[in-house]
Amino acid sequence: MCLMWILLQFVVLGLYWDIPPISSGEGGIAVGEIEEEEPLVRAEETLETYGTVWDDQIETTLSSEIHLFQDPSQCPPSPPSSPSSSPPPSTISNPLTIYSASQEFLREEVVVLLTAQFITLFNQTALETMVTPLTQRSFGFGELANSLMYSLCGVEVILGFFLVRWLSRQVEDRVVLAVGLVICSVACVWCLIFLANPQGGYSWELATFIIGVFLQLLGLPFVAVSQVSLFSKVTAEKTQGFSQGVRRSVGGLATILGPLWAGGLTGNLYLMLGMMLALLLMITVMLILSYDRLVEPKVVQHAQSSDSGE
Repeated sequence: MCLMWILLQFVVLGLYWDIPPISSGEGGIAVGEIEEEEPLVRAEETLETYGTVWDDQIETTLSSEIHLFQDPSQCPPSPPSSPSSSPPPSTISNPLTIYSASQEFLREEVVVLLTAQFITLFNQTALETMVTPLTQRSFGFGELANSLMYSLCGVEVILGFFLVRWLSRQVEDRVVLAVGLVICSVACVWCLIFLANPQGGYSWELATFIIGVFLQLLGLPFVAVSQVSLFSKVTAEKTQGFSQGVRRSVGGLATILGPLWAGGLTGNLYLMLGMMLALLLMITVMLILSYDRLVEPKVVQHAQSSDSGE
């Protein structure tokens, strides 16, 4: 595990970087390149534009001073504020000061995706907690057998992510999310039928267990990837850090409650799996009712198209 973490550090250092800001007026050229190649203010602009404004300000100031000298009995008025000293409200406003959490996180599509995040991690951690006692009690697995089983599960999840990557290029994210929820629901129904009260011999019970775990892990990448992608699209761009923090907090709460729920119910799989299935059915109904809203807002698309047109 220590070697894997060290390897991850080199992977992050070598393959992770921030995307440079893009200037909409230069057709995809970075802002830093524009500043180095072209001056922000050309000589003719300084003479024609900025000089005119400065001359007008000087004339206004001189005329006011002459008027004060001509009428000394009049009280001197307060000096007019310079336009450059008071920036427009758009430049001094902080996005977090005008950001309303109630308007952002109580929207229908955001609630659906946060619920999907919670249920996905809740069911995943509950399944991981249930599997080891179940295999030891029903199949006599030891430490080596359980380690091999988790290794094979990890390989399946990695292959599932590659499948989702290909599928996400063909269909929308909400379709991927719907497919994942259907697979997870089928897996829970399968486990309720064949694992809660196993019947038959050792080989049949082991085969049904493998199929149930396979289906459960197959649906995990579909739900995990699609809900993260959709969440980044339906939340505000300026507050992505805070929004993703809220999403991760919801996921952290699920990883705490999942093992707590499954740890005391390994002997009552009907109740444990029934709760998992009820949560999946609930989020499936929420997805159906909010299916039309699980898309990227059109305002952002219009803004991007207008920027590209400039």
